[in-house]
Amino acid sequence: MINQKKSYYAVIFSSQRTDGDNGYGKMAKTMEELASKQKGFLGIESARDSELGITVSYWETLEDITSWKEHAAHKTAQDKGKREWYKNYKVRICKVEREYTIDS
Repeated sequence: MINQKKSYYAVIFSSQRTDGDNGYGKMAKTMEELASKQKGFLGIESARDSELGITVSYWETLEDITSWKEHAAHKTAQDKGKREWYKNYKVRICKVEREYTIDS
């Protein structure tokens, strides 16, 4: 995971999908690969069941998040998501002050 000694930011994207893949899986993989190459990207975690999907991406600064939001390929994916892939979604941006882990 991240394990930063300083604070960082989390973008929490929760969504309900429309029926069918319609190219979503391929685009999601492409966006994850592209995001991982952006300045300030720290990592990503994602989970989805039949009703709800949650993806959390981690970034060094708010400026890095804004740059990713405005990236041309990401904007194209966002537009397609609004038109075809999502019934609804919500984005939350949070500052992470601390993190804890346990290994068993």
